[in-house]
Amino acid sequence: MTGFVPVSLLVNGEPVDAVVPPRLNLADFLRENLKLTGTHVGCEHGACGACTVRIDSEIVRSCLMLAVQAQGTSVETIEGLSDSGEIADLQAAFRERNALQCGYCTPGMLITAQDLLKQSSTPDRQAIREHLSGNYCRCTGYQAIVDAVEATARARAERSR
Repeated sequence: MTGFVPVSLLVNGEPVDAVVPPRLNLADFLRENLKLTGTHVGCEHGACGACTVRIDSEIVRSCLMLAVQAQGTSVETIEGLSDSGEIADLQAAFRERNALQCGYCTPGMLITAQDLLKQSSTPDRQAIREHLSGNYCRCTGYQAIVDAVEATARARAERSR
């Protein structure tokens, strides 16, 4: 196994130990090695946001990070956020407002939207647009996505009263 590097990390709360090529990006590791295909690869330049994951509670573009750089971290993918129920209300809002159409951008949009909602419980529409501006969508025109995030923020604020 010359040229391969051992890596240990948590993925969606589960320990993962692997031996990977040093140049394997995290998106490909998640998709190909771990079969977590909700992490999409779009532009492979970090511009589109389709590959967004959370690492140690911070959102990152997994196409720009090598798998070996994730050594010792906690990685959360859309599968982990969905399975835990953390974003169930946000997913429901996306469905209700037709904010997911083809679905290719949806995992990255959901992770990015959840990041915003963790930072600000009541963001205005401009703040939502700005936070999501690094995620491309070719289908929705963004209006439905902003509506879904705004509705989720309002509903969460109501529940916390």
